[in-house]
Amino acid sequence: MAWTYRLTRWRRVVNALVGAMLRLGLPVPHTYLLTVRGRKTGRLYTTPVTLVERGAPRWLVAPYGEVNWVRNARAAGHVTLSRGRRVEAVRIQEVTPEEAAAVLKEYLRQVPVVRPYFDVSPDDPFEDFVAEAPRHPVFRVVEPAVVETTAPRYASASPAPGSHPGDGEPRGT
Repeated sequence: MAWTYRLTRWRRVVNALVGAMLRLGLPVPHTYLLTVRGRKTGRLYTTPVTLVERGAPRWLVAPYGEVNWVRNARAAGHVTLSRGRRVEAVRIQEVTPEEAAAVLKEYLRQVPVVRPYFDVSPDDPFEDFVAEAPRHPVFRVVEPAVVETTAPRYASASPAPGSHPGDGEPRGT
């Protein structure tokens, strides 16, 4: 019997630590901060997620089932994935259980910590993953585009004294 996901105090602490590492650009394999607008509130919500990255396409997996980020992402059709200075706005498409099965199998191999939330193991047959897939939505990540970086790029390493980088005019005149 698979565990049911609960956002406990311990889970919040782990998410905060992983989030801080990702914001600093520290390497956490295949892990990103997912930001999505709330479908009811319009607020932006951010949570760490682990993608299956086997070339293209990339896959966004919901190991804990239909939690809030899944419902929000499904409603929006797009999310932002970030890690360090790299920020990507991407569209997502939910896939069929048949397409999700192979991705879920790979996900359980890559992220063993989530195995208790599944009723299958990585060595189970493909058909078992097809049956499990409706409990764990999988999204194909499409149309990635770098939309923002936190550090501006300048033509010279240091702007002239009294000038504002990028405007070509001295400040205060």
